[in-house]
Amino acid sequence: MDYETAVASLFQPEGRLDPYPAYDVIRAHAPVFPAFENQWFITTHALVSRLLRDPGLRVADARDYDRSWPGWRENRGVASVVLSMLQTNPPDHSRVRRAAAATFTPRRVAAMRDVITAQATELIDEMPAEADFMSAFAYPLPIAVICALLGIPESERRWFRQRAADLTVVLEPISSEEEMRRADKAGRELEAYFTGLIADRRHTPREDLTSALVAAQETVLTGEELLANLVLLLVAGFETTTNLLGSGLKILMDHPGQADRLRSDAELAPAFVEEILRYDSPVQLTSRFTVGPLDLDGGVSLPAGAMLTMLLGSANRDPARYPDPHRFDPDRPNVQPVSFGGGAHYCLGAPLARLEAQVAFPLLLRRLPGLAPASAPVRRDRLVLRGFASLPITSGA
Repeated sequence: MDYETAVASLFQPEGRLDPYPAYDVIRAHAPVFPAFENQWFITTHALVSRLLRDPGLRVADARDYDRSWPGWRENRGVASVVLSMLQTNPPDHSRVRRAAAATFTPRRVAAMRDVITAQATELIDEMPAEADFMSAFAYPLPIAVICALLGIPESERRWFRQRAADLTVVLEPISSEEEMRRADKAGRELEAYFTGLIADRRHTPREDLTSALVAAQETVLTGEELLANLVLLLVAGFETTTNLLGSGLKILMDHPGQADRLRSDAELAPAFVEEILRYDSPVQLTSRFTVGPLDLDGGVSLPAGAMLTMLLGSANRDPARYPDPHRFDPDRPNVQPVSFGGGAHYCLGAPLARLEAQVAFPLLLRRLPGLAPASAPVRRDRLVLRGFASLPITSGA
């Protein structure tokens, strides 16, 4: 196919099922090129990695939405994302990010290993001989972990699954009116829940992430920022890790020899997880905007206000960075996937997602030695957030 057909295929359900052939065509065409009006695709690992870290680029923030969509605040799913640090630029982003990072510390994440192991073990023990892995494990584990961090009672955790899934459609470039209506409803319900949780923690602080952020709100965050970022932490902490777990298990089942290695040696887990992230990224693209004119290698000049769509999935399979990129190889040296972004907007929850996967995969393989596909999986029809709607498995018991 030519590159124009390849670009168009990413916006069709069939092309989204497996975007990697299209990425190959697009990347071979050029490292950067105009795809639509004032929108440029960035395709290579070197350029995506560089531009993600470029402090001269910005994300679309509330002021941009005010100009392009004056009524965006009426959709509370959209508002939850736009008002969070995900869609905020300096100096506000720096202030909010510092407050969140001061509470979401490496020490707090590392302390979650025992919680993750206990939750994963319980889910495996309760898993029937034939199950949908997404419903039985990939969804409930991240929900349980992020809710434990936030201090949300176990009895209320199931309530969040559908609402979080409904809200994430606002991250997609294509959505229906019905999907946006559900996103609005989910945003309103999540905001109402966290408003109550904030009030409770303000009155009775606990040793959880919500209490720490409420304390920061007294001096650093506005009430609107606190609410939006609590919703973001829940939704982002759940959605991308769910996709990582589902895609990772499918890759391991497709490569039984590699699965056997990880089953017998859990110390290999960090390398396996990095290669899984590279091989099939849970997040396929992200966007930045130029503030002023930007000159790139090869004589490419971008105007001010240009939208740069970073094709993370393409960058992760760039043969110039990773020889034989379509081969799953956990022994591949110096794997540095761009799956969690980079620079100021590098995913705050990346260490937690990695830890969950590093704990979960060896545990699943060891406790379920007969683990195998039961029937054909079903992918979600998403361009940005890549994952499975269902992944039927059998434990062989």
